[in-house]
Amino acid sequence: MTSPLGPGPVDRSETETAAAPVAARPGSSFGARGYVRPLTGLLTVVVLLAIVAVAVGLFRDGFRRTVPVTVIADRAGLVMYPEAKVKLHGAQVGKVTSIEPLSEGGAALHLAIDPGSLAAIPANVRAEITSSTVFGSKYVELVPPAAAAAAPLRAGTVIQGSDNVTVELNTVFEQLVTVLDEVEPAKLNQTLGALATAFNGRGERFGQTLVDLDTALSRINPALEDLNHVLAVSPTVFGAFADASPDLLAILSNTSDVSDSVVDQQTNLDALLVSAIGLADIGTEVLAENRDPLTEVARLLVPTTDLTNRYNGALTCGLGGLIPLATGPGIAVPGAVLVQGFFLGRERYRYPDNLPKVAAKGGPQCMDLPTVGYEARPPYVVTDIGANQAQYGNQGILLNSDGLKQALFGPFGGPPRNTAQMGQPG
Repeated sequence: MTSPLGPGPVDRSETETAAAPVAARPGSSFGARGYVRPLTGLLTVVVLLAIVAVAVGLFRDGFRRTVPVTVIADRAGLVMYPEAKVKLHGAQVGKVTSIEPLSEGGAALHLAIDPGSLAAIPANVRAEITSSTVFGSKYVELVPPAAAAAAPLRAGTVIQGSDNVTVELNTVFEQLVTVLDEVEPAKLNQTLGALATAFNGRGERFGQTLVDLDTALSRINPALEDLNHVLAVSPTVFGAFADASPDLLAILSNTSDVSDSVVDQQTNLDALLVSAIGLADIGTEVLAENRDPLTEVARLLVPTTDLTNRYNGALTCGLGGLIPLATGPGIAVPGAVLVQGFFLGRERYRYPDNLPKVAAKGGPQCMDLPTVGYEARPPYVVTDIGANQAQYGNQGILLNSDGLKQALFGPFGGPPRNTAQMGQPG
């Protein structure tokens, strides 16, 4: 065999020895060498799978510790998915792990909040489901209230009342399609044409109208609180009107009847008005001519009315005592019942000892009126009126003999003959 280095003989023994298999070499084992490659390949696959798993876990934050929080919303929106962001003041503080529909309506959004962000989130935080654009996906925005709670958000907190969900574009399209299905294209074209004709050349006026509307709304805005109060109490007012509606309708019905009566009696009403005008003219003349006498009469009646007003109680009692006489049972025989009797004569008034005197005091008294009990005797009031029939020294019974003579035999000439009757008439 020729050598590569040049011609010459080649030693076959060395060539055959070098080409001998490994298993034929002393101290080598073919079976032990056969497990190295499979184990190496398996280890490589495991390492690759571990790298992929770690990458997936890091991508999905599987190795980060989070705090669970739940948000209850009326609806979650059509473009809300798990892994959506949870933001506070524009910074991400967590994500949405799952969305659970509720049996009574609404949705429960399960959030995973970063524990390091809990200190910045108050316990009474609100949640709004919104999106950055019309076509963008939804995310949860945590909105702290003006009076934020001092305690931070804790694990397991349920945030209620999230009803602010941005309307999706597909919802707008769905409602628009519903409207367009009900609108006829020809009529819509006519309407748009009429609107175009109405607004053509009136842009400046329309703009001024919008400016005036903005000014009006800016003035109305401070009164919105009062308007809300009015709207809040309106159901009560409307309920009261509803309860009173039968009476109101009855009043309207009676008013229509009165109106009909006025129309039917318009001739008599005109005559009445003319008579009232004539009476007013006559009354004006009478009052104008007798103004001074009427004024004087009113002035003179002042003491009388004052006295009557002072004795109002006594007069009321006296009139009340007459009521039983007026309402009592009548007599069997028509007529009047008189009670007659004879009394001894009383002492006459003498001048100047018995001149009228007004010195009674005590004011008005009812004397048990208007109701006097059975066999009751009202009290006797002793007053100073200038005459006293029980005065000591009164002569008592005094016979007028001269008057009796004249009654029997006619008048006699000359002075009276009874010295005890000197100074007395008759």
